[in-house]
Amino acid sequence: MSKITHHLTDDLIMGYSAGLLPEAVNLVIATHVSLCDECRAAVEAHDAVGGAVLDTAEGVAVSEDCLQGALVLIRGMEPEPARREIRVASDPVLPAPLLDYIGGSLDAVKWRPIGMGVKQAILKTSPDATARMLYIPAGTAMPDHGHRGLELTLVLKGAFHDDEGYFARGDIEIADASLNHTPVADIAEDCICLAVTDAPLRLKGLARLAQPFLKI
Repeated sequence: MSKITHHLTDDLIMGYSAGLLPEAVNLVIATHVSLCDECRAAVEAHDAVGGAVLDTAEGVAVSEDCLQGALVLIRGMEPEPARREIRVASDPVLPAPLLDYIGGSLDAVKWRPIGMGVKQAILKTSPDATARMLYIPAGTAMPDHGHRGLELTLVLKGAFHDDEGYFARGDIEIADASLNHTPVADIAEDCICLAVTDAPLRLKGLARLAQPFLKI
């Protein structure tokens, strides 16, 4: 595997460690961390600091029905990907955190065409952010687009490039409202990515007309 050169930001690592991020964002971070020794070490360091803070914090008196109330809240929560158990890559393409969402190997992904040979598969997560698998044929350009929020794109197979650089397996591109770009899959191999957005993209032209149907 090529050396990973595009990593998570400190803010994302801290949010992940503290459990403050949407499920889809947790998923892409967990998947990147399973591939990246550097970011995995950073997450473990933040977890250790958080544990030390809890160990030294003073206890606070609570009401007698506090435990019962907490159990009621827990039963009503949607399950999210386990963050504390950091699992490393196991499948040649799909890291361990993704396998639970896809239900097996790459052959189990339910691709839907979205044009120009590009395919996507939206994964089931909580509604505050969207996670999708993207299949981009070699040499194919994605539509030029901007962002209304955060977009995290993790390369699982192949590579792509844009004005921000070259992204190969394990690299993660972090885009926000300041970035407009046109990702292009490397000509050498089809590209497969996990992409997460917390707001619709800013598309142009015909792509914008199709946006409600494509859910991007």
